[in-house]
Amino acid sequence: MKAALYARYSSDNQRDASIEDQLRLCRHYADKQGWTIVDSYTDRAISGASLLRPGIQELIHDALRGKFVVVLAEAMDRLSRDQEDIAGLFKRMAFANVRIVTLSEGDVTHLHVGLKGTMNALFLKDLADKTRRGLRGRVEEGKSGGGLCFGYDVVKQFAASGEPIRGDRTINETEAAVVRRIFTDYLAGKSSRTIAFQLNSEGVPGPQGADWGPTTIHGNPKRGVGILNNELYVGRLVWNRLRYLKDPDTGKRVSRLNPESEWIVQDVPELRIVDQELWELVKARQQTLAYEAPEPGENTLNERRRPKHLFSGLVKCGCCGGGYVMISKELLGCATARNKGICQNRTNIRRDDLETSVLNGLRTHLMEPELFKEFCDEFTREVNRLRMERGADLAAKRTEIPRIDRELDKLMKLILASDDLEASKRVMRQMKELENRKEELEKALTEAEEPPPLLHPNMAEIYRQRISALNESLQSDETKAEAMEVVRTLVDRVTLVPEDGRLAVVLRGDLAAMLRFAAGKKKPDVLSEVGLIGDLLSPTSLVAGTRCDRWHEFRSRLIFIGFDKVQDAEQLAA
Repeated sequence: MKAALYARYSSDNQRDASIEDQLRLCRHYADKQGWTIVDSYTDRAISGASLLRPGIQELIHDALRGKFVVVLAEAMDRLSRDQEDIAGLFKRMAFANVRIVTLSEGDVTHLHVGLKGTMNALFLKDLADKTRRGLRGRVEEGKSGGGLCFGYDVVKQFAASGEPIRGDRTINETEAAVVRRIFTDYLAGKSSRTIAFQLNSEGVPGPQGADWGPTTIHGNPKRGVGILNNELYVGRLVWNRLRYLKDPDTGKRVSRLNPESEWIVQDVPELRIVDQELWELVKARQQTLAYEAPEPGENTLNERRRPKHLFSGLVKCGCCGGGYVMISKELLGCATARNKGICQNRTNIRRDDLETSVLNGLRTHLMEPELFKEFCDEFTREVNRLRMERGADLAAKRTEIPRIDRELDKLMKLILASDDLEASKRVMRQMKELENRKEELEKALTEAEEPPPLLHPNMAEIYRQRISALNESLQSDETKAEAMEVVRTLVDRVTLVPEDGRLAVVLRGDLAAMLRFAAGKKKPDVLSEVGLIGDLLSPTSLVAGTRCDRWHEFRSRLIFIGFDKVQDAEQLAA
C-alpha cells in the first residue's frame, strides 16, 4: 500500500526537529504495516486552525490524483484543529478513496471527526483564553501585552530562577525624537503625507525599518493605530482595544474594535514621550480636519466590486515598481513618489490617453499578425513532430504485443515438449520477462493521452478581430463591464517609464490568456498539453515596445516574441 506522511508544528518557538520526530515515528509505524512511503508533506510554524497551508494543500492535491491510498500522521490535530476543516479533509480523502490513519487514533472514522474535531476546537479556544488571561495580568502590572511600538526597546532581563521577565519596555531616545518631531510638524500644519515625504528623503527609518507612509502617521483615531493616535506616547497603556478573528475564507487575521468598557487601561508615566499639551493640540487638529480612516468591514462589497477603470491596479512605475494611481479626476501618477518621496518619477499621464495606447498596443504591437503567424506555424510544426513521435511510439507498442504473444506460445510448447528441468526453468524465466514487458506495454497504451489539436491557421487574424470587437464593446454601457474583464485578463502589467519628460508605455501580456481568448474558449484543449505548453509559455508573457521587430529566442524548439536588445526596462518605449 502506498502511504503519505504528514507532519506539522504550529509555533516559531517550537523546535524544527519536531517535524523529524513526527516523521520518524510515522515511518516506523509504516514499516511495521508493510506500507510503501511515496512522499512526506510538512508545514513548519503554521497554525492548524486553517487548511490554507502549502503542505496540506499539496497533500490534498496529490491524494485526488491517486498518488497514495493512506495518509499517516501523528494525531488528528496535526492535520487540523478546526471542526469544519477536519470534516472537509475527511470528506475529500473519502472521495479520493484514501484512508486517514494516525498514531493516536488509528483509522480515522466519522466518530473521530466529530468528537476529536470538537475537542481540538475547544483546545484552541482554551489556549486563547489562557493566553489572554496571562496577557491581562501582565498589562495590569503596567507591562506590555505584546508587540513593540516605534519609540521603545524591549528590556531583556531574567528572574532569579533563570526565567525571562517579559513585558518591560524602555524609551528609545533616537526614535522618541522622531515621534516628537512628527507631532510638532503635524501641529505646525504639515500633512501626514508631507511628513512621510520628508522623513523618507532624509533616510529616517520607519517602524521595523520600513519606509514612512501617510497611514503610518495618521492611522485611524478610532482604533488607536498610527503614530498620532498611540496613547502610550503620553504614558497611557491601552490593551484589549481590538480583537482579532481569522477570516474562514482567507485564513488572515482581521481586527475588530471592542466596546470601550472592555478596554484595560494602565498609567505608565515612565514611558511618556509626548507632552500632554502637545498631544491635546494634535487631537484638536485631527477633530478639525475630521479625518477618519475607513473601518475594515464597513462596506464589504468594496472588496468584490469591479475595478473602476480599465487598468486599475495593473499600471506600475518603471523606476520604483510602485503603483500608478489617480491623483486627480483624469491624471495618473506614481503613488510612491507622491506619498513617500523615495521615487523621482513625477511624470503624470492622462488615464484616457493611457487606455487608448494600451488598447492600440494590444491590437497592433503585442501580438502582430505576422509575428503571431510565425508563432502559430512553429507551434503547429512542433505539435506535428510530437504527434509523429507519439504515434510511432504507440504503433510500435501495439505491434510488439502480438509478437510477445507469439513468443509466449512458442515457449509454452517448448516447456511441454521438453523433459529437461533446467531448460524448462530457463524458459519459464523468459516467459516471466515477456509477460512483464507485455503488462508494461498494455499499461502504457491504456494511459496514453490523445495528442492536442492544432491551432487554427488563422489564429492571428481571429485574435485581431476579437480585439477589435472588444474595442467596440468598451464603447457600449451594456457590454463595457464584461469587455473590461476580458481586456484585463490579457494584460499582465502596464509599466510607465519616464523618458525625456514623457512616459514610455511598456505593455506586458499573458500569452496563455491570449491563446485562450483567440480560441474562443475558457480552457481550450490546445493548452492542456502540460509537457509542451510548459515550455511554450515560459516565460508566460509577451512584451510590446518600440523594437518588437523579430523573434530572438529559441527554447525547447519553440520561438518567443522578444526584443533586439533588452538590458533594462528603462530602455523600452511604447
